[in-house]
Amino acid sequence: MAVCFSCTARLDTESATGRGAECQECGADVKVCKNCRFYDTAAYNDCAEPNAERVVEKERSNFCDYFELADCTEPDGPGGSSDTSKEKPEPPDPMAELKRLLGDK
Repeated sequence: MAVCFSCTARLDTESATGRGAECQECGADVKVCKNCRFYDTAAYNDCAEPNAERVVEKERSNFCDYFELADCTEPDGPGGSSDTSKEKPEPPDPMAELKRLLGDK
């Protein structure tokens, strides 16, 4: 199942492959980097496909020959490793650590 990067509505995978395809819910372009299975913010140019040409506007329709609609059943969903729902642990307080090491006097 594929979902729109913009509104997370389900996309019709049969008609969502053309460059002019739009999300039936919000009207956003479908053939965009952020809907591609190769979109990865940790990769060079945000793309895990090494042969793909650089695309500057990740939310606009493009001519990439390597585009494959992302499957939202992947662990990180569409858009690769950009899951912001997980809480990050607080970094240690350097002053508290220093006081602990030197003994608070």
